[in-house]
Amino acid sequence: MNDLGDLYQDIVMDHNRRPRNFGPVDHATHKKEGFNPLCGDQIELELKIEEGVVTDVGFTGVGCAISKSSASMMTEEIKGKKLEVVNLMFQEFRQMITGNEINDDDLLGDLYILKGVSQYPARIKCATLAWHTLNSTLEGGEGTVTTE
Repeated sequence: MNDLGDLYQDIVMDHNRRPRNFGPVDHATHKKEGFNPLCGDQIELELKIEEGVVTDVGFTGVGCAISKSSASMMTEEIKGKKLEVVNLMFQEFRQMITGNEINDDDLLGDLYILKGVSQYPARIKCATLAWHTLNSTLEGGEGTVTTE
């Protein structure tokens, strides 16, 4: 495997084994459930938003390595960010993961390593579950988010 492939695998497996921000958030202001019926991934995302900034974020649930790693990496990257930046990150991640060009590689930080998922269409929904759950949470959507 090439160096980028090794790095991808190492990062994904590390976040799968030791997900960051895994667990509930004290005094969460926003909560949302997400479900990927294709492979059974489930997530509950909790956010604490104060004055337009994500001050805390956590998730619980079960899923494949890509789903859990993507959620873990997302929570690391959005914590402490203004909602306007989080919305831009969602747009950029969605563009990247579907194989399209993005405007700002630096905006996504370590999440850029997940770009390789775009080569596996069946896995895209795994990588985007947490992101679509986040987006629906911020938009005030009703019900459980699904990837279908």
